[in-house]
This record gives sequence, C-alpha cells and structure tokens, in this order.
Amino acid sequence: MKPGFVIMLIFGAILSLLGFSLAIAGATAAVVNAQDDDGYLTSPARSFSVQTYALTSPRMGSIEIQDVPAEIGGVRLRAASTSAVDVFIGIAPQADVDRYLAGVNHTELRNLDISPFRAVYRDIPGSGTPEAPGDQDFWASSAEGSGTQQIDWDLTSGRWAVVVMNADASPGVSVALQAGVRFAFLGPLAVGLLLVGLLILLTGLVLTVFGAIGLGRGTPPAPGAAPGTPVGASAPGAAAVPTAPGERIFPARLTGTLDEGLSRWLWLVKWILIFPHVVVLLFLWFGFFVTTIVAGFAILFTGRYPTAIFQFNVGVLRWSWRVSFYAYSALGTDRYPPFSLTSSADYPADLQVDYPQRLSHGLVLVKWWLLAIPHLVIVAAFTGSATTWRYDGDDWISNTAPSLIGVLVLVAAVILLFTGRYRRSLFDLILGINRWIFRVTVYTALFRDEYPPFRLDQGGGDTPARAQITPAAPAASDASVAPAGGPPSSMP
Repeated sequence: MKPGFVIMLIFGAILSLLGFSLAIAGATAAVVNAQDDDGYLTSPARSFSVQTYALTSPRMGSIEIQDVPAEIGGVRLRAASTSAVDVFIGIAPQADVDRYLAGVNHTELRNLDISPFRAVYRDIPGSGTPEAPGDQDFWASSAEGSGTQQIDWDLTSGRWAVVVMNADASPGVSVALQAGVRFAFLGPLAVGLLLVGLLILLTGLVLTVFGAIGLGRGTPPAPGAAPGTPVGASAPGAAAVPTAPGERIFPARLTGTLDEGLSRWLWLVKWILIFPHVVVLLFLWFGFFVTTIVAGFAILFTGRYPTAIFQFNVGVLRWSWRVSFYAYSALGTDRYPPFSLTSSADYPADLQVDYPQRLSHGLVLVKWWLLAIPHLVIVAAFTGSATTWRYDGDDWISNTAPSLIGVLVLVAAVILLFTGRYRRSLFDLILGINRWIFRVTVYTALFRDEYPPFRLDQGGGDTPARAQITPAAPAASDASVAPAGGPPSSMP
C-alpha cells in the first residue's frame, strides 16, 4: 500500500469524524436556539419543600460571573406556590442575601440528582424572623404573588444568589421551580459550527474516497476475481470447480485451511496481538462505509461498480477475514495476518469476490434493508448476544449471553488448551457460519446481485464431485478448510 494514500485515508477519516461532530454540535445548538419561550432552554418544573423561612441557591454554586460582555444572555426563573400562600422569588448579590438572612433559619440547596429526581438540602439554623422579602430594595430582579411568578435577569458580573420564600415571610416554603437559560451568541455559534463542520466533513470525505481509490488501484485483483472474469471462473492453471447439475457457485469464495500443531495457549493473548490490526481496520472500515455509499450511487446511475473502489472494499473484507480467522472468529491459524489488502497465496485464509460486469440499477435501493432481512436475522442469531432483562424492584438488570459463534470458538479453544487438538467437525461448523456471514456482507455491500443461498456450507466431502477437487482448486473454490497436509475439501 502506498503511504501517501494510507495517510490520505487516515486524515480523511479523522477530518470526517471531526467535521461530523462539529456539524452535530451546530445542529444541536440551532435546535436549542429555536426553542419557544423566547429562546430560553427551560427545564421541567420540579417540586421543592422545606420547613424553614427561605430556600436559597447553593453557596458554593452561587451564580458567580466575571467579565461578562453586554447582552451575552440571560436567566429565567419561575416559581409557583404549591400551598395557599403567595410565593416570592428574587435574585440578589450574595452579600446582601447573607445580611438579610443572618440569624434566620433557612435552607440551602446543596445538590440535585436528576434521575431519579432528588434534592439534597442543608439546614442553616437561626432564631430570627425575616422581614417581608418584597420590602427589601437590594433585589436585582424579583416577583411575588399567587400563581406562577417569573423573573428574567440578564447575566451580569458578580456573585449572585437566588432566594425563594413565602411572600409574607412565613416558614414552610413549598414551590414548583423551573429554570431557563438564554445565550445571545447561540444562534451565530450554531451557524458557525454547522458551516465549519460541514466544510471539514466534506473535505474529510473527499480525502477518504480518493485515499480508498488510490489503495484500490494499487491492489492487484485476486485470481478469478478480476474485472472481465466470468462468474465462478478458476484461477489460471487451477482445476475447474465441479458442480452438481443445476448448481450455481456463489461468486464470493471464503477459504480457510486449518493449521496443524496450533499452540495450546496462544489464543489467550491473541486479543492483544491483533490490536495493531484493529486500529488499521477502524480506518479501513470507515473508508469501506463511505466508498460503499459512493459505489451505490455509481451503480444506481451507471449499473457498474467502480473498479478501484471494488478492489479496495474487497481488500478490506479480505483483511478482516484473515484477522478473524487468526483471532476469535475461527482460531484456525497461529500465523500472524499480513498487513495487506491483497490476496496472499501462502496465508491459510482468503476471500475472493468476482467482479460483476453489470449490476441492477434499482436493486441497489432495496438490497441491504429489505431483501437481506431474512439473512440478517440469521446472521444476528449467529453473531448477536442474547440479552434478557429483569426488574429487581429498584432498577432493570440485564443479563447477556455470548453469541453462538463465540460459544463455538470458545469450546474449540478450551478443547485445544487441554488436548492440543482442534476438532475438525467443530472447525467445519465455525467456517460454515463465517461463510454465511461474509456472503451476506458481500450482498449487502452491493458487490453482487446474486442472492446468497440459505445453506450452511461447512466444508468436508459432502458429495463425490466435491471430494474429487485437486489441491490446486482451493483458490477458486467457495471454501477450503483442510488441515495442512490433509485431504483438501471444498464447498460451493
């Protein structure tokens, strides 16, 4: 792989994710700014009840603002009495509030838990009786009366406190409170974030696509998978693939050869060993996702899958299969996977997909979400974890069971650990599941129009025709899963 295209793909993916994040932030800010209620983002009403003379905002969390530009924004507070007494709400400098409530038994709000809602209070003792709050002249903004009372206050430099009381200064405050905030700069900020995010996202996507195209052009097609090769054709010099009368060979062939003498314990640390591959595949799969969308539009309008993108995307699937075969989708080899998009003749796992000469213009619109649903349900049963929920009286607790293929590979690994042998029948079943998964991936990724067969091709000599395949045929067969040195096998 040419370093320039690799760097282009990596930077494209990073810029795309950054631009997408900025665009989402801008869109969110725009939605918030477009809220009703005069542009205020308002919280739901919550009930508060204390037995003292006043409820105040937390001292450590008092509204402390410094160097506030003019018209930066504002705060809206609403209070509605839940008793028969008129309510008072006001905001004032913290020092004035401290003098007013000095020696008066009042309550300070210390903390709020949102889900479930719970208010934490701190009682401040005192024996004094406060004067009516409405008679004081230090309030920056205040309101009192029956029903819902509201104050709007522009953010101003200083240290401020919010006070909620009964209008007659009697003890026992019971109210429903709402708070809202408005930022004058939110609208311009939303537009700026959205425009910058979209620009960065577009730049990143362009770099990603050109990086993928460059890597695809530098990836030689696998034998039998080159553009212009008939479906099911064998590699040059390879034996023809025999089929039963009327039987069709699916144009995607997953191969895997079980190595002899697998290490008993290496599988325990393969999750660490594959980390470099995982990092690279994160970027490659991002490119795969983007270029598949590009290929979808190309197929929709031209009926052809762009060759360079085809080679790149098949290479990503091939790379993923080799890592999966080495790691926890098969554990079929201890040979470390190559960092390459191309086929490797000496590696025991490979994937080949025949290039389509023509593809349906309209089928691309319904493949992955409609036609593939039956297969996706089966693949989900193979690979998905089963999750059950139960309610213990306070909260919901989930229990998750591993996937079917995960259990099978774990069983094979445990047997290998204690016996030093990989059960061939278990390996064939695991390869059959992987083959089904990758066939469905090939179809949903728009590589081919042929519908995947509902068939679990496990490998092994099921028919005499398949048993006669020579060792030269695995590269062109649908699946080869024979231990090194053992009799080869193939399943179309």
